[in-house]
Amino acid sequence: MTIGENWVRIISEVHRLSASFVLGYHGCDKDTAEALLAGEAFKPSDNLYDWLGPGIYFWQSNPDRALAFANEKKRRAKGSWDEAVVGAVIDMGLCLDLTTAAGAAELRSAHGALTQILQQSEGEYPVNEPGRPKLDCAVIRSLHDIRKNSDQPSIDTVLGIFFEGQPIYPNSYFYEKTHVQICVCNPSQIKGVFRVGRPNNGSLV
Repeated sequence: MTIGENWVRIISEVHRLSASFVLGYHGCDKDTAEALLAGEAFKPSDNLYDWLGPGIYFWQSNPDRALAFANEKKRRAKGSWDEAVVGAVIDMGLCLDLTTAAGAAELRSAHGALTQILQQSEGEYPVNEPGRPKLDCAVIRSLHDIRKNSDQPSIDTVLGIFFEGQPIYPNSYFYEKTHVQICVCNPSQIKGVFRVGRPNNGSLV
């Protein structure tokens, strides 16, 4: 994919403002968890509606939300497997941090480039739908392509905050399922995995 030189010029450098190492939690089934703990590689997600583009997804500092996700996935699939959570030590590396002004500027520029390309090629414009943010995914994929085609370093990780669920109490701006999600684009940034236990009260630690 090629874009005009002007777009290359306004794409700013992805930054390293995020803390270097963070703990992420991956919800899955028990068999997958055991395989990951034994050294098997994580399987990246590559759907056209993935929130943060293609990669391996983790809930930052939130093992309970990872377990809830595994439960939701089990219900949707009407599965009979046991849900589990695997923890990981992640080096954020070169991070597209969408909680910062620099990250927002990166994404805005990529959206402009994608729009220009689709207009020129008369391609179908992706649309965000509930639970399936195809536009956002396409913009992040476009940003990856822009960096690759302009010989810029590849993005290692993408980080975003998502506001989901019901207000915690009436008229609150805090929501029950608000979370920070990390998408690891470069698997080598996963420096280690660890077992996540479940104490008597049911909460993960």
